[in-house]
Amino acid sequence: MGIILWIVFGAIAGWIASMIVKSNQGLLIDIIVGIVGALIGGWIMSLLGYGGVSGFNIYSLLVAILGAVVLLVIVKAIRRA
Repeated sequence: MGIILWIVFGAIAGWIASMIVKSNQGLLIDIIVGIVGALIGGWIMSLLGYGGVSGFNIYSLLVAILGAVVLLVIVKAIRRA
């Protein structure tokens, strides 16, 4: 059951990030971006001295959204080049 919740969590984070960046990739890509974004966001926050994704809570959602936004901005920049 836990993996299903994390997939839903990643989908929500990816969907919110795609709305912020205005990127319509589709649900599967939103899930992948949200999950990878959680990893990136956790890494960025740990570099800054804060905790990364710490569970199924609002702070972790914000970290995942931050990472997903960073990932989407990088992908959009690469696609333009």
